[in-house]
Amino acid sequence: MIKPRDKRSMKPTTLLAPLPVVLVSCHGQSGTEFDKDNLITLAWAGTVNSDPPMVSISIRKSRFSHQMVAQTGEFVINLVSRDLLRATDFCGVKSGRDLDKFAECQLTAVPAEGLNIAPAVAESPLTISCKVRQLLELGSHDCFIGEIVAVQAAKDLFDSKDELHLDRANLVAFSHGKYYGLDTGQNGLLGFFGYSVASKAAMARRMPKKGTQGASKAKPAAKPKHKRNPRSKK
Repeated sequence: MIKPRDKRSMKPTTLLAPLPVVLVSCHGQSGTEFDKDNLITLAWAGTVNSDPPMVSISIRKSRFSHQMVAQTGEFVINLVSRDLLRATDFCGVKSGRDLDKFAECQLTAVPAEGLNIAPAVAESPLTISCKVRQLLELGSHDCFIGEIVAVQAAKDLFDSKDELHLDRANLVAFSHGKYYGLDTGQNGLLGFFGYSVASKAAMARRMPKKGTQGASKAKPAAKPKHKRNPRSKK
């Protein structure tokens, strides 16, 4: 029998957990300062409708990617695996105004199926191409409602019967400021928000010994070179 748990009151806040951590790729309008590929890390993302399939992402107006998505009406949700986590965290603490995130993280921008402008991340195990159908101004964030127009999944996630196995993707979740692996239970702590640029002292203070192994394996690129596949401009 499951026992009732005593509760204490807290002020209203965003404590829905766990959440997906996703890497959203986008590209701004041609001929503007936003005419470049960019990446933004979000945890405010989720499924909102089944037919047609729709998702939401919420972005602050001040973010560089906000204007890109608003201009073109396109974005791609790239699911995050363990080997993408350090780059994903980096893209959440650095701005595309200041640097080329694809180049810094040695990620590859490729054409996203069903879209004309926004790229996908080749290294992601699964990408979701979306077209904006509605924009909701909520307060701190604007919520973009996107219709899913295409999904691309890595071939090694399928078995001999053509069934998709996302458990093979080594996906990562986000809970109260920390990242967790979905396949390692309570010992799956991989990092915390900002760990990719944290000092050694901060890492030692905030990462228990059981959790440091997963985080330390993903090292930042020393001298990244921008890899990019040609994309047709439609």
